[in-house]
Amino acid sequence: MEKPTFISRLAGALCIAAVAASGFIGCEKAELFNVNAPEDILDQIDSIQAEKDRMAALDSVTNLTIATSIVGPEDCSAGWWAYFSDYFTVPAGKRLHLKFINHSSGANNWNNWNLAVANAERDTEGYAEYFVIRSDAYGWGGAMADKGYPYVASNISIDYPDLDGDGDIWNDFRSIMQGATVSIEVDHYASGYVYVGATATGTDGTVIHEYYHQGCSRTESLVAWLVADASSFEMKEAWLGESAVTEFEDQDAVSITASGMPTSLEIGNPNIWGDAVATVTFQDGRTAQLDSADLVFTVPDLTTTGTKTIVYAYDKTLGGEKGPVVANYYTVEVTNPIVAIEVTALPANGTYYIFGDGNDPAEFTFCPGGIEVTATYADGTSGPVPFEKLSFGTVPAAEGQQAATVTYHGTSKDFTAECPVTVAKGTVLKADAENVGAEDFSNGWWSTFSKQYAVAPGVKLEFNLTLYSDNLGNWHSPCTILRREDLSEYCVLRQDNYGWGTSWDAGIAATSNWNWDTFASNLNGSKIVISVYNYGNDSACVHYDVTDGAGESHFQDYAGIAVESANLHTALVTEESYLVIE
Repeated sequence: MEKPTFISRLAGALCIAAVAASGFIGCEKAELFNVNAPEDILDQIDSIQAEKDRMAALDSVTNLTIATSIVGPEDCSAGWWAYFSDYFTVPAGKRLHLKFINHSSGANNWNNWNLAVANAERDTEGYAEYFVIRSDAYGWGGAMADKGYPYVASNISIDYPDLDGDGDIWNDFRSIMQGATVSIEVDHYASGYVYVGATATGTDGTVIHEYYHQGCSRTESLVAWLVADASSFEMKEAWLGESAVTEFEDQDAVSITASGMPTSLEIGNPNIWGDAVATVTFQDGRTAQLDSADLVFTVPDLTTTGTKTIVYAYDKTLGGEKGPVVANYYTVEVTNPIVAIEVTALPANGTYYIFGDGNDPAEFTFCPGGIEVTATYADGTSGPVPFEKLSFGTVPAAEGQQAATVTYHGTSKDFTAECPVTVAKGTVLKADAENVGAEDFSNGWWSTFSKQYAVAPGVKLEFNLTLYSDNLGNWHSPCTILRREDLSEYCVLRQDNYGWGTSWDAGIAATSNWNWDTFASNLNGSKIVISVYNYGNDSACVHYDVTDGAGESHFQDYAGIAVESANLHTALVTEESYLVIE
C-alpha cells in the first residue's frame, strides 16, 4: 500500500499573501493598491489583514484557562523545582502555545524559563519525564528513556547572538531575557515526535530562538509545564491548535529484540514471557516498546524437561498497519517442579553494622551478592535456582546473629530458606582538622575540596566543622561527595535537601526540618556535624546535624544510598563559603 507522507500545515502560510490580496479587490477591474497611496494607509491595510489572518487562525484553536498567572515569586527568589505553571495536556496531533513575560534574577544563564515535558502530572502514578530543557540550551532526560524515548542533547539548537562582539553570547543572552516576551510551542506529532520551538523577544526588539525535538508516544498525551529557577513568569496566553504535521510517512519494522524473559520454567508454568519487554526498531531508527499482547509466539512442548526455543514476532508498521514480519527467539530451560531450596553459598557481605546513635535503620535491606541457592526437584535431582526467581526479606538492625528469608516463587507454592547474617557494632572515626574554601568566599563551584577518606564497612566518619558563608544562596554551604577510590561518584548531597548522581537517581530518602525562609540567611557561623555511615550491606547514610548562625537546631538526612560497601570514599566540597574542620 502507498504510505502517507508528511504534510505541513505551516506550508499554507505561503498562500497568505494571495488570500489577503483577494480580500481587498473592490470591483472586477480595480487595482489592488494605488501605488501612490500614502504609507499610513498601506500600513493600515497590512495591519487589518494581519488581524484577520490572526483571527482566522484562532478559529482552529482552543483557548486554555490559566489559573496560575504569576509563576514564582516576583522578586525571582524561586528555588529550583519549587514553583510551577499550570499543567497543559497536549494530545497527539495537537500543538500547545504558551506566551509569557520572562523575569530573571540575572545571576546565571539558567535563571530563566525551564520547560518540563512528561507523560503525566507530577506526583501521579506512573509519572515519568521525557525531558526538561532550559532556555540556555541545556537539558536532561527522565524515566521515559526506559520506555524507548531518550533525551538527545545534540537535538538542541539556538541562534543566540554576540551583540557586543566580546566572544561571549551569554552576557547578551542574560540581558535579552530580562523582561523578554517568550512564546513556546510544544508540537506533538502523530508520528511519534515532540517538537519544541521557543522564541524570545527582548525589550529592545532582539529576537532569539531555541529548538529541540525527540521521540515520544504516538498515542498517549504529553503534559508540559514551566518551572521557575530564580526567575518568574507573567502568563499571557495558552492555547491548543492543530499540529504542524497532520500526516506522516509510515515506517516498516526492521528488527526486534527483547530482555527480561525467564531463563527457566517449571513444568506446568505457562508464563513464557514473564515481565519481559520487546523493543521494535523501524526504518527511520525510531523504536517502540511492546509487551506480550502485541506479539505472536511460536511455543514448543512445555510438558517435558529440557531446553526449549520460543519464537516471538511482530507484524505491524509504526502507524499500526499490517507490515513485514520481524522475529527473534530465546531459550528457556523447562525443569521438574521444585520441592525444597537451601542456601549453599553465603553472600559476600555477611556482616552489617549499627552505631547506636539514633540514625540506624530499623532494618537492613539484604545484600544478596554472591549468594547461591540450590533447589531439590520432584525427581530427586538438584540444581542452582536462577537469581531472578528469588526474593529476599530484610534483616533486623539488632546486634547479634540474624537471618534473612530467601523465597523461591514456584508455580503452585513458595519455598523458603534462611540465610544467616551477623549484625555488629560499628566504629566511629573523625576527619582530620583542615580548612576548606576561601576566607573571602571567592571559591567557585567544584574548586575547593577536603581530603578524601576511605569509609570501610562498619565505619562512621564524622566531619565536625564551622561554616562561614556569604549567606547569598542555599548552596553556599558544604556538600558531601560519596564516590569510589577512582573518583567515580555515587552521588553529591547538599546541605539543603538536594543532590544528584546515579545513587540519587536510583532513589534516596531525603528528609530535613529546615526553615526555608531563613535557611540561607542563617548559614554563616553554623556549627555542623556531617556523618557518613557505611552499613556494610551496600548502603550508606549521610546525616547533617546543624546549629545554624541564629542558634536554631536542624537536621538533614539522606538514607538508603546505594553504594559498594567495599569501595566507599567521601570528601566535602563547598562553594562561596569557608569550612573550618576541627
